[in-house]
Amino acid sequence: MQKRATVVSSSVAVVLVIVKLIVGIISGSVAVLASAIDSGLDLAVSLFNYFAVANAEKPASEKFNYGLGKVEAIAAVIEGVVITMSGLFIGYKAVMKILHPEPITHLDASIGVMLLSIVMTGALVMYLNHVARVTQNMVIKSDALHYKTDLLSNGAILVSLAVIHFTAFFMIDAILGILIAIYIIYSAYELIHEGVLMLLDVALEEEIVKKIVKAIKSEPGVTDYHWLKTRKAGNDYFVDVHLVFNPEMSLLEAHRIGDNVEEKIKAVDPKADWLINIHLDPYDDSVINMEEAAKSKKEA
Repeated sequence: MQKRATVVSSSVAVVLVIVKLIVGIISGSVAVLASAIDSGLDLAVSLFNYFAVANAEKPASEKFNYGLGKVEAIAAVIEGVVITMSGLFIGYKAVMKILHPEPITHLDASIGVMLLSIVMTGALVMYLNHVARVTQNMVIKSDALHYKTDLLSNGAILVSLAVIHFTAFFMIDAILGILIAIYIIYSAYELIHEGVLMLLDVALEEEIVKKIVKAIKSEPGVTDYHWLKTRKAGNDYFVDVHLVFNPEMSLLEAHRIGDNVEEKIKAVDPKADWLINIHLDPYDDSVINMEEAAKSKKEA
């Protein structure tokens, strides 16, 4: 499903690039031309996303013991940078349009191509959002957000062309171009921010961590826990935790309880691929380790 989504988005981008580029050059509209360039970047990003998804789905190997889930984060950061660069270019073209104003021709063709773009992009956004909800894939999520910004910018361009058609106020083309550029750059920040956090092994969302703690505390036989650590890479959720048991409990019983805790944690989000590492402790060794650390610090 994820690979199919990247293929569909790439196909849509190809059609839009060709149509927008032809009409943008003929009409002289900076907004339509900027939209064509943005669609060209969409195509490049979608092709890269296909590569990212294909590699992120590969299982763990001897070289990559934890899999390649972080490829999704790398793809999101690159896509965010590409979106930012396209926004800067659109802003540049709009400023040049203000400094060197030129009339826009073939308005009917320009309006027609933007209507076609809105219909195709809107359908693609709904499809990508559906795939993102089902798979929780960060690449597809970022792709959906990317095309959502395209949808909004296409709507703004259509409005500007309509204003020009009825009022001959050609400056609206450049003004909306600048506003679109600002919005595109702003929307790219979220992608870059989320991707960087994943690369830095940010913990799972606070709400999910609270549910993990609740799952641990709800299991009879677990007297305490410590050193709970979480992170994620794509759709892989990693959890490390030490569970404390009665020292007289058998290893077999402690292992059984640990398995129960693991199943409860997985139930927090059944759509995620959980990789849970539970360490069984007969006592709270975190206290001992902290005391030793404090002693060593004092001696130093």
